[in-house]
Amino acid sequence: MGKIAALAAVASLALAGCATEDSNSGDGDETAAEGTGACTAPDGDVQVGLAYDVGGRGDQSFNDSAYAGLDKAVQEFGITATEGEAADGEAESAREERLRTMADSGMNPIIGVGFAYSESVNVVSDEYPDTCFAVIDGFDPDETGNGNVAYLGFAEEQGSYLVGVAAALQSKSGKVGFVGGVHNDLIKKFEAGYTAGVESVDPEIEVIVQYIEESDVAGFGDPAGGKEAAAAEFDQGADVVYHASGASGSGVFEAATEAKAWAIGVDSDQYLTAPKAQKAHILTSMLKRVDVATYDMIKSVIDGSPVAGYQVYDLSADGVGYSTSGGYVKKYVPQLDEAKAAITGGEVEVPTAPAE
Repeated sequence: MGKIAALAAVASLALAGCATEDSNSGDGDETAAEGTGACTAPDGDVQVGLAYDVGGRGDQSFNDSAYAGLDKAVQEFGITATEGEAADGEAESAREERLRTMADSGMNPIIGVGFAYSESVNVVSDEYPDTCFAVIDGFDPDETGNGNVAYLGFAEEQGSYLVGVAAALQSKSGKVGFVGGVHNDLIKKFEAGYTAGVESVDPEIEVIVQYIEESDVAGFGDPAGGKEAAAAEFDQGADVVYHASGASGSGVFEAATEAKAWAIGVDSDQYLTAPKAQKAHILTSMLKRVDVATYDMIKSVIDGSPVAGYQVYDLSADGVGYSTSGGYVKKYVPQLDEAKAAITGGEVEVPTAPAE
């Protein structure tokens, strides 16, 4: 059985699944590439390099979901894996060096967790053309294609639409909230989908929106900021608040618990990792299957047909969804299934940007 070894950390940068404002992160404008990438699958034992985003393993969200996919591959295939931690505010050169260290050590594939690895992977993948790389929520920053890189994106707006339906059905006040970590294009996809889901149930429900930071990625690691933003929305009358703010979400759960209101988690099933007192206030979580994307990338290399280009995980591929832990949302499953069918059947096209 393979084991996961820790790579000495040189710094951190975890974003909880976010993309830059001008990034091209597989949001539906690209066609997912099919087939085999230009890299070479290892002849011998596969060694995986997983470079975490800001917050690292233990964030109970984005990074932990990537780890779950890695762990599944380790257990299933008996491979070896190395994890790389990032440091808050680190230079681009630090990310590049982390990837080079993995490549020099024979890691293949190497997976960067979060859009922040897009630039560094773009540089390092050219230096190691036989190594397979992937970036979760990644984008190609230039016009020169990288045949040995897979950009693993998600239809976050579709999953957010479903939890928006749940929020609207649960709300008694006629007001719900959204807390985003950073006001960038990817997090605006969460907001847009959530708002559309709410309005599909009742267009009269008000959606109160707050972002913790305008551009500083620290917004994904600021529980105090998340609590402050959510508390302000509860004070304005919201009785359900959905967050897309990474580790800052723990503050949103605290605010919901104190307000005796509801919160909606993101990326992973956050009911499962929340403290007991908060569980009674987590209605559901929007599931973003980073674990599936991570596992699929590793398996494609093991199978000798590594994927490359943009890969989009949407509702039809179970790439996004919602959780039912706690049982609070189960009474709404018929409406949620109806909404899912309307999206996958093409009757509803979920917006990827908030209305102006």
